[in-house]
Amino acid sequence: MKTMTCIEDLRQTARRKVPRAFFDYAEGGSYAEQTLRANRADLERIKLRQRILVDVTDRNTKTTILDEPVSLPLALAPIGLCGMQHGDGEILACRAAHAAGIPFTLSTMSICSIEDVAAAVDRPFWFQLYVMKDRGFARSLIERAVAAKCSALVLTLDLQVLGQRHRDIKNGMTVPPELHVKNILEIATKPAWALSVLRGKRKTFGNISGHVRGMENVNSLAQWIAGQFDPALSWKDVEWIAGLWPGKLILKGILDVEDARIAAKTGAAAIIVSNHGGRQLDGASSSIAMLPPIVEALGSQIEIMFDSGIRSGQDVARAIALGARSCMIGRAYIYGLGAGGQAGVARAIEIIRNELDVTMALTGVNSIAELDRRVIVH
Repeated sequence: MKTMTCIEDLRQTARRKVPRAFFDYAEGGSYAEQTLRANRADLERIKLRQRILVDVTDRNTKTTILDEPVSLPLALAPIGLCGMQHGDGEILACRAAHAAGIPFTLSTMSICSIEDVAAAVDRPFWFQLYVMKDRGFARSLIERAVAAKCSALVLTLDLQVLGQRHRDIKNGMTVPPELHVKNILEIATKPAWALSVLRGKRKTFGNISGHVRGMENVNSLAQWIAGQFDPALSWKDVEWIAGLWPGKLILKGILDVEDARIAAKTGAAAIIVSNHGGRQLDGASSSIAMLPPIVEALGSQIEIMFDSGIRSGQDVARAIALGARSCMIGRAYIYGLGAGGQAGVARAIEIIRNELDVTMALTGVNSIAELDRRVIVH
């Protein structure tokens, strides 16, 4: 793994190792993928201010997220189907995050269930919730997360309907993959992947399959979302969930100043400025373009996290400098998972930590608190 020197190295390795349908599921965006590309382009357009002759011998990437100490301002975002990138992928990613001293977020659409992950790790993790039409099931997911001692609930608000992802349709993506000639030939060229998935605890959506009537054998993400995700979701539902959840609530999918102002009044502990990694409203603004106006509007009312497009420690520094308290990575660690399981996720985190450390040194700052607009070229 040491020869993997950047996230792109992990990406290229994962692309070789993981079947195309599952690699594309993680890699792709919605429709023409304009917003997916904008997330990266707009981050790269932000130039860092190089400083010299500043004593940076005592620099440190440590900070806090939701008042909890972390080794760097980073958390692993909720990603569906981690267990289809590598067998038991959610467990392996959680272990890597905990070993690195940062939070891991388990997706509702995970392969390993809440209970699987809780039994396999010795520290609390975060759980991400999608609100279904079946509010009883949503309530049961919250109760299961409480029983598993999850330390925060991440409520995703920007997926009432699914932004069409052309790659998934063209690849005929199902979980587990249906066995027809094209898939059999593809899997045959990925023996290490196949072995890891065969050895994994589950082969389908662990939090859903068997828990919902009629969904005992659900294998299509699009089928599940079309049938269960609720376009009537409203701020009243956020209030309802806040009443059920006893811990810290994080609202994910904020991309508008007006929505951010409303979110800050809900009692949530944090919001995540995010466009779902370019996977929902194609043509929406990049997350980094909307971060500064949201920060300006909210001030210190609520903790602000950033998501969508992070691929390096330089990107983390950019987002922190523009007002985020911390960042989430999704694809960056998924590439690591596909490339090398737990070691690959650990390597992705290590790469970003090292890049952030060097970026701090070369911009003349010693602490995360010193990363502000002064390190950006305006």
